[in-house]
Formats: sequence, structure tokens, C-alpha cells
Amino acid sequence: MRVRILFFGMLKEVAGKSSDVVELRDGACLGDLIAYCEEATPALKASTASLAFAINHEYAGPDAKLQENDEVAMLPPVSGGSGDAPVVKLIRERIVPHEIIPPMERPEDGAIVIFDGTVRNHSRNRRTLYLEYEAYEPMALTKLKELAGEATRRYAIRNVALVHRLGHLAIGESSVLIAVFSAHRAAAFEACRWLIDTLKRTVPIWKKEYFEDGAVWADGEPFPPEIPGANSSGRGSPTPDLASK
Repeated sequence: MRVRILFFGMLKEVAGKSSDVVELRDGACLGDLIAYCEEATPALKASTASLAFAINHEYAGPDAKLQENDEVAMLPPVSGGSGDAPVVKLIRERIVPHEIIPPMERPEDGAIVIFDGTVRNHSRNRRTLYLEYEAYEPMALTKLKELAGEATRRYAIRNVALVHRLGHLAIGESSVLIAVFSAHRAAAFEACRWLIDTLKRTVPIWKKEYFEDGAVWADGEPFPPEIPGANSSGRGSPTPDLASK
């Protein structure tokens, strides 16, 4: 059977590629794939004990059975500066900042910058009743994790919380929470601004606004030029106001 392997972070350099497709015997398990990778690329042996593995977006152990066309990700520890893992979530329950941020605080933090995006009561010169968020969830969660890791590489920060809510949101409720922990305020402010701006442009999450006289999907921000699209010369005009009256 054929299985696709994805390599992330330093593993891309060790393996010399970001992905591969291998042939395994029917009934093979994740442990068999790990052994295959270690034999094919001996340099991986030094890393596999500290790695996590995911099969089709779900963490898995060596005994997990593989199926035809499974996607297996080899995951090095996520960058976090002090060894603390970022908090990255897609949730449907209410976001409560005080349940997320205090447990992540450390004595070395001189700055904690928080962006708490909340549902306002107006948009497009109309009174907003509520919002609905939906996402391409496996890809959105992957992209959020990538953003958290990239932020810790780009900026002199220690850790990140990145939580986005899905489903029905009432006025005043939080839709997205970003918290950046750093020794210095400048890096924390810069990272927080970069995270929300990049999230809005690259993570597949969509918002529908509900008004007294109808509903409309919010206009999306243009994708960055490095993301390929159907129109390679440009993205054209923004999404029109497709309201249901």
C-alpha cells in the first residue's frame, strides 16, 4: 500500500524533502513506517525518540495500523523558546481569556500582549444580531499551529496562545484570542500584530454576519501572492455582498 509522509521543521533538512510517498506491506503499522524511514535516512534515528506522529491529522502511536493513502506527519517539538508548547485551538465553546493566559505566564515574561477579537453589534451600517464562523477544520488547525511556530522563529518571544472560535457567536463574545509572551514589549506587539494580520489572510475560516434584514458572508481579505489561486494574475474583486433578504 502507498502512504504519504510529511516532514516539518528541521526534519525537512534531515530528510532533504518536505514529503515522500512510500510503499509498505498491507497491514503495516506506524512503527513499520518509522523503521523504514530510519533505514532510508539514518540521520533520522537521532530524532525519532523526540518526535510525535499524526495519521490523517490525529496523533498516533507506533502500533497504529496504516491504510492505503494515509497521510503521516512526522512532527518535531514545536518551537517555544523555553520548552513550553504554544496553545493552539479551534473551539466551539466560549473563549475565556483568564482560563488560558495565567497558566502560561512565566517569571521571565516582561510583556504579555493580548488581542481579543470580539463580536460587535454593528457592521455595514446595520445592526448585527450574531455571527456564525465555519472553517476547513483540519487545514485551519494546521495553519494556526504553523503560525504559532513561525511567530516564535520570527520574533524574540517565548510563547503564544492562538485560539479561534467556531459556530454561533453572540454580541460581545470573543471570536479569536491571541496572547504573546515575551521579555520585551516591542517583540510582543510586533508578533501579535503579525499573527492576527496573517491569520486573517491565510487560515481557512469564514464569517457570516446576521442582521435584522438578512445575512451576508463577510468579505475575505486577498490571499498573499505566494498562495496560488485559480487566477494567477490576480484575485479579482472582493467577494460580493451575497445577502439573503
